[in-house]
Amino acid sequence: MIKILTHYGCHFLLPLIVSLVFFKSQWKYAYVVMVLGMLIDLDHLLATPIFSPNRCSINFHPLHASFAILFYLFLCFPKKTRLVGLGLVIHIVSDAVDCTLM
Repeated sequence: MIKILTHYGCHFLLPLIVSLVFFKSQWKYAYVVMVLGMLIDLDHLLATPIFSPNRCSINFHPLHASFAILFYLFLCFPKKTRLVGLGLVIHIVSDAVDCTLM
């Protein structure tokens, strides 16, 4: 239960905190864009089985691979892609926390 709360807490609460602290004037927009970073979980549809509770996403799924993570980090720097990059990096951090709790 703690693992589930931590995982989804990171996915939803961490973007909210980042939005409220760093994007005060447009926090709602920033929050929605960052939460949309969860769309990278669509790559789970390529795996068999689609969901495995004891599988670490990092370096297993294509959009969770090292080269993709590096790209997400670079997206954090230009202002136009910063929110998308932050959302993706927060997603990866959430999944990495999940992996360490296995």
